[in-house]
Amino acid sequence: MKKFLVLFTATGMYSGYIRPFSGTWGTIPAWLIGYYLIQGDNLMMIAATLIAFALSVWSAGEAENYFGHDGKSIVMDEWAGMFVTFLFLPFSLLSYSIAFFAFRVFDVIKIYPADQFEKLPGGWGVTMDDIAAGVYANLFTQAVLFGLTYFEITLG
Repeated sequence: MKKFLVLFTATGMYSGYIRPFSGTWGTIPAWLIGYYLIQGDNLMMIAATLIAFALSVWSAGEAENYFGHDGKSIVMDEWAGMFVTFLFLPFSLLSYSIAFFAFRVFDVIKIYPADQFEKLPGGWGVTMDDIAAGVYANLFTQAVLFGLTYFEITLG
């Protein structure tokens, strides 16, 4: 039963098994949860972020026994990072779409100190680089949305 819980959680309800680009596929369920279920409710997003963070640290650490350190199938860290990206964003398809793409880019390029966080032991190393990517993506998304508003740019 423990193995099932670890693998189900760490792989983001098995979305981490989809290839290629398991990190991107693993982020999609978090995006769907954020957009369709949480819908910009900041208290719910904070709760989801904290829950995903705790589950990621635990399950990623345990799943290393099956996949190795930060194995490609482990994507619960993407969920935690995506939820960090959504924190305090205005709820709209535009802002959540920008957030998704920004998170994927920052997760891949690993700007300092995200690259250093990967070296932490166990689930901490798996999760913390995605938390950093989420912070970067959130700030980037906030800046893009501010720029669109400031310069009165409308899309659509």
